[in-house]
Amino acid sequence: MGLKADLLDAITKAAVETGMPPPDTSDGTFAERLAYHQTEAIAKFLTEADFTITQLKAPVVLEKIKTPDLPINLELETLLGDKAPILKTLKSVGGMIPGAGSVVNKLIDQLEGAIKQAVQPLLIGAGKVPGINLGKDNGALESTGYVFIGEDPDSTDSFDTDDESGQRQFTTVKVLREDIEELL
Repeated sequence: MGLKADLLDAITKAAVETGMPPPDTSDGTFAERLAYHQTEAIAKFLTEADFTITQLKAPVVLEKIKTPDLPINLELETLLGDKAPILKTLKSVGGMIPGAGSVVNKLIDQLEGAIKQAVQPLLIGAGKVPGINLGKDNGALESTGYVFIGEDPDSTDSFDTDDESGQRQFTTVKVLREDIEELL
């Protein structure tokens, strides 16, 4: 059938229901031309109308992800890490020398202070972690996510749009009257 045939059928049913004889619906008749022009008017209306997505829940596939190189900050203990045992050993050795322990400790404390001061500029932005550049094409990126309009589904576990039933349940497109006023 089709829209035009359905409109011709509606014209015939309306005539019969109101006690009129069924109209001639053959090609070129008034009824056939009316149904044709109504079909064209409806098609024009539907193709010119702006439809609004009022509900949408759909999974999304990330194709690429790229980040810039990221600066890293280091803790002071990290930079002193390999020197701390040496300084501790020097202090304990200095303590074994009679009368020199306090002098050695003072020198070691000064050395520790000088090292701390020297590495201080390295604590902030001491190095860089190379940026990430992954793509789904080379199999390096696997991800899940979702897009939505309307109520946030919280996760892809709460909807499934793989089949027609899920598509009906989780997506809606409507013609909003205010969007079509100029077309009426």
